Parts: sequence; structure tokens; C-alpha cells
Amino acid sequence: MPNTKPSLDELPLRKDGPPGNAWGLFGADDECGMLNLLTPEATAAAAREIVDGVRVSTDWDLNSMALPCFGRLPFEQKIKNKAPRSVNDDTLVFNTQCSSQWDGFRHYAYQKEKMWFNGQTLDGILNSSINGIQAWVKKGGIVGRGILLDYAAWAEAKGRIVDPFKTTPITVAELKEIAASQGVTPRQGDILFVHTGWVREYRKLPAARCQELSDMKNPPAIGLESSEATLRWLWDEGFAAAAGDQPSFEAWPCQDPQYMLHEWVLAGWGMPIGELFDLEELSLQCAKRKRWSFFFSSMPLRVPGGVASPPNGVAIF
Repeated sequence: MPNTKPSLDELPLRKDGPPGNAWGLFGADDECGMLNLLTPEATAAAAREIVDGVRVSTDWDLNSMALPCFGRLPFEQKIKNKAPRSVNDDTLVFNTQCSSQWDGFRHYAYQKEKMWFNGQTLDGILNSSINGIQAWVKKGGIVGRGILLDYAAWAEAKGRIVDPFKTTPITVAELKEIAASQGVTPRQGDILFVHTGWVREYRKLPAARCQELSDMKNPPAIGLESSEATLRWLWDEGFAAAAGDQPSFEAWPCQDPQYMLHEWVLAGWGMPIGELFDLEELSLQCAKRKRWSFFFSSMPLRVPGGVASPPNGVAIF
């Protein structure tokens, strides 16, 4: 990590690149971006969050969405019995973004420039494993201190009626108010989680409404506001990764293409974005303890050139 992190106003670092890029911050050949903030010292400090040892999975079942969003194929499992022996094998076929997922750095590019993290082109992506999720796994995964900002609980306490299936931008002012009400102060290298209630409400939908959402090219959804203020907050706080329980992390469709989080955060900074995490039990356990920080570990699939992956995440209190 450089001794002095540049301010958001000093970006782009590569002046011939797209707006907001931090390319080269961790070296010209870096494939881990902000995950470099998960240093051994940060992990050791995060381990002190473990007090009673209760473990909470943050993954939704892989087959939770029979009709995934954005035209993605659903999960499929085939079990083969190897008779006459009493032995079974299974084969899994699934889109790595059909349920809980980390978006990797080969997923979303700067759309105008058609450039991925650290200046990679489509040709480079398709003909190598550069920026694949295997690089995260080789570095030890996404392991550090997690913090949960529980927007859903905060909104309910205020008597707000929130429809997670509408474009509902969550502002930085709201996130800061939630953090203050929970007594949470972000630290550099934290793994951010935002609980919106999307997964909880999706479970209640009838099949016809799920089909309707699946058929939409851009299904409206709650999420962080697409704005300069959001980007400045994410950058200044120094998060290593950020995740939510909604399908796009940022409110969708994007409210301001100039500040699309997917472009700046994934392609520009190399900060993993997590989506469709199941944060219901985590929300309950945090509220039970009145503590919204915890040790978090995620080991994605070690697929060379992987675009995305189920998180295999666990929070430990």
C-alpha cells in the first residue's frame, strides 16, 4: 500500500484512462485492487471481533432464484448414482451470478472506453486469466473486519415504507446516520455490508411477480445512490469490498451514468461488489448483541479467469 493514499479529487491516476481510475495504485500488474488493504495486520485486528464464536452464513442457496435477474440461467444439479455401488456424484451447472455473488474485475468495464481494471481490454480478458478471481484466492480470500449498516431495520424503526423493487437510492447521509445510530465507525480495510431487505421481500413474492422481474432488462431495485457523494464516501472510508442483499448493490437503474458505481468501483478501483447476500440472520445477530461489527471470511471459487463467484461467506461474532 502506498504511504499516502490519493484523494478522490486526485483521480484518475492513469491520466490517459477513464474518470476515477486508481490504476497502478498497487502496481501495474496488480489484480487485487482494494483487497490489498486486507493486510496481515488488518486480519489480526479483525480476529479480535470474535468473542462468542457464533457463526452466520451470508450465502443464499444457489437455487434460491428459479428465475434469476438479468436473463441469467438458474442453478441446476444432476446427481448420478454409480450403481451397483452405493455411491453418488453430482454435477452443478450455474451462472456464478444466479444467487449470492462477488462481482469480479472481469465483470464490468467502463462502458464508453471498454476497459477493465488496471487498463485491461476485452482481448486481454478473453485470452488470459488476468483479473480473474483466482488472484483473490491466491492472496487468501476476502478476510477481515465486516460491518453491517442495517438500512432495513433503520427504516422500519422510523416507520418508513420501503419498496425494494423500486429504484430507491440510499444516500450517504442516510448511511452515516445509520452508522452513528449503531455506534459503528468504519476503518480502512473494512468489508461493508448494507442490509436493504430485498432478499427477505423477494422470498414473499408469487411466482408471477418473480417472472416479471426476471423478464425485465433493467429490474428496478433499491441500493446505494449512484452519485459523486457515494463514491467519495466509499473511497474516503477505504473499504476493501462492499456487499448488499440487493441485485445490483447500487440502486438500479443507475441514476447518474457519470457516477455509475460499477464502473468506478469495479473497473476503476478494483473493489469487489457483493450482491444478493443473505443478510437476514446477520441482521438479527447484530441486533441481538447491539454490535454491528464482526470477523468475516469469504473464499470464492478458485477458477482461473473467473468473472464472478459465490462468496462462501461466514461472519463470526
